[in-house]
Amino acid sequence: MAHMNSASHRFQTPSRVHPHTPLLSACYRGARIAYHIIYGIFIAAVYPVLGKPAQRRIMQYWSRKFLNILHIGLATNACFHPATRQGCMLVANHVSWLDAVALNAVLPAYFATPAKVEIWPLLSGMRSRVHNLSARLNTLPENVHINEKIAELLQRGESVALFPEVTTTGDAHPGHFHSSLLQGPIDIAAAIYPVAIRYHDGAGEPNNYAACADNINLSQSLWKILRSPALQITLLYLPPLPSSGKNRRLLASEARSAIHTALTRSASASRVPAPGPVPTEQLKEKSQMQL
Repeated sequence: MAHMNSASHRFQTPSRVHPHTPLLSACYRGARIAYHIIYGIFIAAVYPVLGKPAQRRIMQYWSRKFLNILHIGLATNACFHPATRQGCMLVANHVSWLDAVALNAVLPAYFATPAKVEIWPLLSGMRSRVHNLSARLNTLPENVHINEKIAELLQRGESVALFPEVTTTGDAHPGHFHSSLLQGPIDIAAAIYPVAIRYHDGAGEPNNYAACADNINLSQSLWKILRSPALQITLLYLPPLPSSGKNRRLLASEARSAIHTALTRSASASRVPAPGPVPTEQLKEKSQMQL
């Protein structure tokens, strides 16, 4: 099963795994996750009064620990990596409620989403205090307000993340990207940074345990993740897309195209021959988190 080393941020996963994590192991992880969520809710009580550096450190630590408890490997692979800078507008495909946790584990950000998309479904007590913005689709006054807030945050050097899909979709084929919340960066001529989120196993094959389908509720989704023997997330940070001289629909289309292309290429490149074991050196090279 996947292991994240908190020091090196590398994970290694055998190419041959059992179909499911043993029941007792899954239950143990579930108990630890419940405790970690309660811990996060208590932290949320003091979160708003902390300074920005402390908030970012806490959010990053909490998110990394969340993935670590679930034995989820996290890797980044990109020609652009914004982990050490602020003021980025990240635009990502939306596969699972884990997407926000993975992004925050690398670069804590405000999340701007349609109200229908739940970013923190497990943390109802924490959601109102952590970085989160939401607006109802096709409600012009709310969209205008959120876009103004996004522009203000970017100008202040804050990072903002956007899931422009109305709902979660498979990571290989992102759905339609709604453009209503992309006016903010256009108004201040700020670039956007596409991020392709891919879920896979140790052999590079797609792993759909974390995907949120319409017919599955949160508890069922969490249980599937707890039983997953080899779940890994790769964040592909892509080159920035300038917004100057573009309308938001064109910008959304360009972001979706870049993410779709990156996911397709990554899926092809990351697959390793079966049934032979994956060399440790190769896994380390591909899995190094650039923090």
